[in-house]
Amino acid sequence: MNGDELPFEVYAKGMHKSEFDSDLLDSGSDPIWDAIREEAKLEAEKEPILSSFLYAGILAHDCLEQALGFVLANRLQNPTLLATQLLDIFYGVMMHDKGIQSSIRHDIQAFKDRDPACLSYSSAILHLKGYHALQAYRVAHKLWNEGRKLLALALQSRISEVFGIDIHPAARIGEGILLDHGTGVVIGETAVIGNCVSILHGVTLGGTGKETGDRHPKIGEGALLGACVTILGNISIGPGAMVAAGSLVLKDVPSHCVVAGNPAKLIRVMDGQDPSLTTKHDATKEFF
Repeated sequence: MNGDELPFEVYAKGMHKSEFDSDLLDSGSDPIWDAIREEAKLEAEKEPILSSFLYAGILAHDCLEQALGFVLANRLQNPTLLATQLLDIFYGVMMHDKGIQSSIRHDIQAFKDRDPACLSYSSAILHLKGYHALQAYRVAHKLWNEGRKLLALALQSRISEVFGIDIHPAARIGEGILLDHGTGVVIGETAVIGNCVSILHGVTLGGTGKETGDRHPKIGEGALLGACVTILGNISIGPGAMVAAGSLVLKDVPSHCVVAGNPAKLIRVMDGQDPSLTTKHDATKEFF
């Protein structure tokens, strides 16, 4: 990789293996954060009524982690879980975990590249609840793995209440993820989602009953899950597969295949770029 290339942009546009170099942040170079600050300054000039909002959410902070922690704390606070307490939690995790620092940048690049409604990096950090829920989950997941399960579950509950997105803190989710709209997304405890996956609203990755153990779906890298897709049980959606909107999936889906229907059936095999990157998710007559 050349020194003038942005690792976030390259990765989000098609490299499944993360090219993020944590030395970028150690050296003080952060092109994503630089872009967010420039966008906020321009927006404050164009829309003075939002200048205080933009200052509080972005321009008053020294790094992306601080700004994101501030936004999340103020979105998720309630009378018994105060914004100041949440700030301490978010800062304590995000400021010291290089994996999360990488993920929040790959995710915001994914939103910018794949969601046509995402006007800028700054709009993602300030307004998009799919991005907010995903980053708050990452903190809850860290807490869960540290044995702080009650606190992780408290965060999960607030994320679900505020954003309408329910992600169990034990679920494992890669980076470069797009949660488009996000409303109604449910991701179960033992679900696994690979890098560079795009998920639309209403998607359920659930179990099939009261069984315990490994009971939720596994989603391969580069897959695309259309709106209101339901995938049940410990089954696999192969890398680069596409599940069309409204489908019910009860068995494994091969890599780079399109499935649709209730129950889902194989429509065709795909060539070329992963569907998560193109976000073309209609199973129209050309597939049948």
